Amino acid sequence: MSESTNSGTSQEMKPEQGAPQIATGSKVRPRLRLAMVGVILLLAVGFLLVKGLGSSLDYFKTVKEAKASETQLGTSVFRLEGVVESGTISQTTLGARFTLTQGTSSIRVVNQGSPPQLFKATMPVIVVGHFAANGSGVFESNQIMVKHSASYIAQHPGRVTAGDGSKN
Repeated sequence: MSESTNSGTSQEMKPEQGAPQIATGSKVRPRLRLAMVGVILLLAVGFLLVKGLGSSLDYFKTVKEAKASETQLGTSVFRLEGVVESGTISQTTLGARFTLTQGTSSIRVVNQGSPPQLFKATMPVIVVGHFAANGSGVFESNQIMVKHSASYIAQHPGRVTAGDGSKN
């Protein structure tokens, strides 16, 4: 009789030992899945923040920066900062053409739309647009923003010095 009791006991012990393992495994899997979904969501949100903030942190490119990285920029839209070179402004039927300079670097700009009222030669401006073609050296713009505040000039004196040395 003891043999049948032992064999019955050992048979009963195996299912009992297996039952908690199955229950534990089934509880761990939903937690693991939930954790994985959470990690994936955090990574996605982090990626979107980095991409979104990355472009806004680089508010504009200077003429020197844009010329140096023209092939990398290609025809992507960005903001370009420079000083309007004296004697280069010409009105067109669609807007204006002019040259932006920074030190010895310059970029020809073709703007579509009306320039702002304060737009003039030797004025620091930011134009929004893109290079016409990769390596063309011509910047196509659809917006001109004139930088004219005294507080900006005080904060960034090296950026807004006109080609003739005057401050605008």
